Amino acid sequence: MFDLNQLRCFVAVAEELHFGRAAERLNMTQPPLSRQVQILERILDVTLFERTSRSVHLTPAGASFLPEARRILKLADSAALMTKRVAAGKAGSIRIGFTAASAYSHLPDLAAACLTHLPDIDLALKEMVSSAQVEELGAGEIDAGLLRPPIPRSMERVRMASEQLMAAVPEMHPLAARERLAMADFADQPFIMYTPYEARYFYDLVSELFARGDCQPKYVQHLSQIHTMLALVRSGIGMALVPEAAVNLHAKGVVLRPLDFPFPRPVELFLVWRKDNDNPLLPIIANIARSLYGFP
Repeated sequence: MFDLNQLRCFVAVAEELHFGRAAERLNMTQPPLSRQVQILERILDVTLFERTSRSVHLTPAGASFLPEARRILKLADSAALMTKRVAAGKAGSIRIGFTAASAYSHLPDLAAACLTHLPDIDLALKEMVSSAQVEELGAGEIDAGLLRPPIPRSMERVRMASEQLMAAVPEMHPLAARERLAMADFADQPFIMYTPYEARYFYDLVSELFARGDCQPKYVQHLSQIHTMLALVRSGIGMALVPEAAVNLHAKGVVLRPLDFPFPRPVELFLVWRKDNDNPLLPIIANIARSLYGFP
C-alpha cells in the first residue's frame, strides 16, 4: 500500500508539472522525489505521468488519481490536527449529568461558558438524580455530574453552589405577607415534602431542620422535582422548602421568602468526576466552573 509521503510527492509534481520545482517545494532533492513517484506507480500498477526531456504531463490515470490523493492528504492532516486538539483539551466530547434543579441557573451558566471557551467540543447533557449520576460516573457512562452530596471519596469535585433554602408559600396564604419565616411557622401546616428516594439529599436536609427546630408540619405530598412542588404550592395544597435557585423559575402564584434559621445549612451543588477519568476536557471545565463560582 502506498504511504502519505508518496502521495505528497505525487501531488507536488502533478501541481507543478516539473520535478525540480516539486522537489524544491518539498524541501528535498529531485532523485528521491522521482523514486517516490516511481514506487507509487509500481504499487498502483499505472503510469501517472508522461515524461519527456522538456515536459511532464499527467496521464488520464494520473489526472483521475489527483483529486483522490488530495482528499486523502486532507483527511490525514485533519485527523492529525483533531487528535492534537483533543489531546490539548480544545476539542472532543464530554458527557455531563445534571439534576433538574441545577438546570434553573447553574447548568446554563456552565454550558454557556464551556461553549464560549471550547466552541469545538461536543457537549452531551443528561438529566438524572444525584444517586443515578454517582452510579453512571462509576460505570463510566458519564464523565462528570452536577449533583448533591454525599460524594464518594473516589471522586474529584468543585463546589458550584452554596445557597439557602427558601419557603415557597401560596400567594394567598396569610404567611405570604411576612418578609421572613421561621421554622415554627410550619408547625401543623400542610407541607409538600421531598421523597426519600429520588430526592434523598433534600429529604434528609429538610427533615433535620424540622427535627432541630422541634417543628412538625403535616406532610401532604412527597415529590422529587422542585418545579412540580411549586406547581402544587400554587394550587394551595401546601408549602415547601426549595433552594434559592428556584427564584429563577418565576412561579406564578407562589411567593418565596427567606428563612430565619438558628442553625443554617446551605444547599450545596458540586461538579463531580472520577479521579481516574483521563478525558483532557475535564480539568479545563473544572477550571471554568471555579472561575464562574469562585469556590475552591
